[in-house]
Amino acid sequence: MVKTNAPSLWGDAIPRPGAQTHKHTRGRLGVVSGGPLRTGAARLAARAGLRTGAGLVRLLCPPDAARVVAGTVEAIMVDAFGTPDDLATLTGPLQAVVIGPAAGLDEATVANLTAIAGGEAALVVDADALTIFAGRAEALFALLGERDVITPHEGEFERLFPGLLAQGREAAAIEAAGRCGAVVVLKGSRTLIAAPDGRMVVQPEASPWLATAGSGDVLAGMIGGWLAQGMSAFDGSCAAVWMHADAAVRFGPGLIAEDLPEQIPHVLRSLR
Repeated sequence: MVKTNAPSLWGDAIPRPGAQTHKHTRGRLGVVSGGPLRTGAARLAARAGLRTGAGLVRLLCPPDAARVVAGTVEAIMVDAFGTPDDLATLTGPLQAVVIGPAAGLDEATVANLTAIAGGEAALVVDADALTIFAGRAEALFALLGERDVITPHEGEFERLFPGLLAQGREAAAIEAAGRCGAVVVLKGSRTLIAAPDGRMVVQPEASPWLATAGSGDVLAGMIGGWLAQGMSAFDGSCAAVWMHADAAVRFGPGLIAEDLPEQIPHVLRSLR
């Protein structure tokens, strides 16, 4: 059964901090950055995860990018890694990791994703970490599980699931989730969230102001923030997609991706 996305579906699953809560019990999120000229997307995702409520967020950067990033963030921590094994060590204590936003269309991204997929963190796989698997999607699917999320737009979806969209977006998203074994967030004017068990939620038509560079990176970070706090891949994705859309409506014309994380507190307050 296809349902329309609304807080009634996932509102009870949203974690709410109590008097004894501290940053580590609120969840630890990592975001993997690209090279020194491609750090903005990861920074957007990291800030969105922090605003969504993750207690601790780390930007995991190649050494040359770490020097660029360190002077641009405050509450977000920065760690440098030299090899995929180093990255796996850094992600070991984390509950969720976002990889893909401007990560780089090269084999280093494949190696990094493969390394962290062997750990316990839930994965949000987006952008470059999807496109790099075009023509070899089964290699990506082998790394994923039901706790993980992939967040393709239609172009990225077509690269992983050639021809599947011909049967319609809803049927395609459900089949794709079954094939890859993870939650699929098929982005668009009506974003679809599909689970491997056949569940499907449809986000009502979103604000056109979301058609701006970086908005998808913010969404990936929001999903990661909820996964880090212990929400399921499906509920966390539904919540993030709805809040992302609501944040855009609240800001309205002139929206750029940097504005979205700053709307998240207003969205959360409205749900209390």
